[in-house]
Amino acid sequence: MKIHQIYTHNFLRNFTYILETSDGDYYCVDPWDAGEILKRVPHGKLKAVINTHEHDDHTQGNSELVEKENCEIWAHENAKGKIAGVTRYLSKDEKISLGLDWSMEVMDTPGHTFAHLCLLIKEKERPHAVITGDTLFSAGVGNCHNGGDPGVLYETISAQFQMLPDDVILYPGHEYLENNLKFTLAREPDNQSATELLLKVDKLNMDEDYFATDLGVEKEINTFLRLDKKSIREHLPITPTSDKEVFLTLRQLRNEW
Repeated sequence: MKIHQIYTHNFLRNFTYILETSDGDYYCVDPWDAGEILKRVPHGKLKAVINTHEHDDHTQGNSELVEKENCEIWAHENAKGKIAGVTRYLSKDEKISLGLDWSMEVMDTPGHTFAHLCLLIKEKERPHAVITGDTLFSAGVGNCHNGGDPGVLYETISAQFQMLPDDVILYPGHEYLENNLKFTLAREPDNQSATELLLKVDKLNMDEDYFATDLGVEKEINTFLRLDKKSIREHLPITPTSDKEVFLTLRQLRNEW
């Protein structure tokens, strides 16, 4: 089984994903440019498009892929009336085979929107990678401006992502790493891991090259996964009494940053 990460080069810096199974089937997650998908997937082999949520930049390629490949459209069960042409609504903990030893498990991940799912990719039942849409980014989390709730996003992150193994690879919906690292260092100037990674990023052409992180790295560079750190808490404009309050304050600061 292979996970193909495709950078779309659009103004929103989206990623699209193609899952290539050992059985010869293909799945596409969050298509932006249908033409790019059609170049990479053998005709007749695209089984389904999976949308992590309803926003246009994650569904734009749906209709052309259905027209050209007669594939299905899968989405969160709360996406009824929000995404056109859905043929299958996915529920929490639903498992989909990706061929020998591989599967993907549906995660119900509200916060960015209330029709948001993530996909936990497993090998022999052990978590291997997670496709996160606009829930969790490299060094950041999604905003909640368009149909979401930051308090709910906090609950999703803390309950479902903090407990995943450190070696689980993160596949986010957008390439925001450089900007997010700068926010990390604005809040936590002594974060050496973020400083070192930003130096590496600065040497890249971020329209052509990008890093894949894992959750172990994220726990070092992502302020939203480091809510108990004194170096973060002492620089907030409030004196927080809970991790949730830290998260909500950071999310508001990021909105204004």
